[in-house]
Amino acid sequence: MQNDVLQTVEELRDEMKESLMEMLKIPAVGPDSDGDGEAERAKFLMDHIKTFGFVEIKRYDAKDERTSSGIRPNIVALKKGKTDKTVTIIAHMDIVPEGDLDEWDTDPYEPVFKDGKIYGRGAEDNGQALMSALYAAKALTISGITPEYNLKVILVSDEETGSTYGVDHLLNEGVISPDEIVVVPDHSEEKGKKIVISEKSATWVKIIVHGKQGHAAIPATAINANRVMAKYQYEVDTILHKKFNQNNELFSPPNCTFEPTKREKNVPNTNTIPGKEIQSFDCRLIPEVPISEVKKVFKDKAKEISDETGANIELIFPMEKVTPPGTSEDAEVVKKLKSAIKSVTGIDAKVCGIGGGTVASHFRDRGIPAAVWATSDEVPHQPNEYSVLDYMVNDCKVFVSLVTSD
Repeated sequence: MQNDVLQTVEELRDEMKESLMEMLKIPAVGPDSDGDGEAERAKFLMDHIKTFGFVEIKRYDAKDERTSSGIRPNIVALKKGKTDKTVTIIAHMDIVPEGDLDEWDTDPYEPVFKDGKIYGRGAEDNGQALMSALYAAKALTISGITPEYNLKVILVSDEETGSTYGVDHLLNEGVISPDEIVVVPDHSEEKGKKIVISEKSATWVKIIVHGKQGHAAIPATAINANRVMAKYQYEVDTILHKKFNQNNELFSPPNCTFEPTKREKNVPNTNTIPGKEIQSFDCRLIPEVPISEVKKVFKDKAKEISDETGANIELIFPMEKVTPPGTSEDAEVVKKLKSAIKSVTGIDAKVCGIGGGTVASHFRDRGIPAAVWATSDEVPHQPNEYSVLDYMVNDCKVFVSLVTSD
């Protein structure tokens, strides 16, 4: 029976490709990134899946007056199984902006299929998983097979910018219950050979050095914010790596990461000493390292160098995320995923943790075990982003196995 539906998935290969390419023509950038949201993409999907065999397709829209539609849509589609148990697969409709178009070989909103890959913004993140989940339902319907478990496919908005209007809205509405088997196909480790069960905590640090602007020919009249920032960045970075050097082998990489990232523009000309410098750090922490201790290092060093140089170093912490405990390796979702992956691909998937963030943490925060798994080359947010058709088809087969095996 399962072989029949897996063969049906294979026969749907071209349709899956065409459906993804049609969807990718519809931009779905949220208003936090200067887009108009996901309403048009949601409309396309609602029409597209009417014949997929879902017994119920509902919208749970969150109000957002920043979009022309006034809402951020969320779609919940249910296919009934033989039991009351539900496998819930959550993918997101929203995408990040295309970025510098000069870096793209093709138009990001005119998808191209080449060498087994579908190129376009959002192809991998998260269009591939979205189609894999939806076509699992269609394959079951065409094959005339009632799965052991209910299959619930949830398509959310706002994943890229916080999930307030997406997963959090649905959790607050009680759409997902604690006994559901929740899979988030929004990250791939080693091309699907690992299942993500935990995420690092994170904090962002914005450092603002207030010095004194002056002429480069008479530096004694100024306090060079650039030099102060360079000193601060080097010394705080050195302390962080020395003080928090422990490893947790569940994670990849196993250590904490402290990365200086965004540097904001200072003066426009070479012969002016800058009086202000702004630099940001992205810090990802294994569970053994408290965010409070990391923040203390930034604060103590800021005071020390401010006293030494006469500059004022201001710190802002614009984002702080303490992730909940990870999903147990013995959780039902992990065991079922391992079994489904093994049956389709032959791979004995291992568990791991990651430094990035997914909506799985929102479920774990509410006591709902969740696992993150998909197959991809990990090219999200990049120019020339792509999805591999073979990955999409095989992931669809894994999702079918997930709901047909008891």
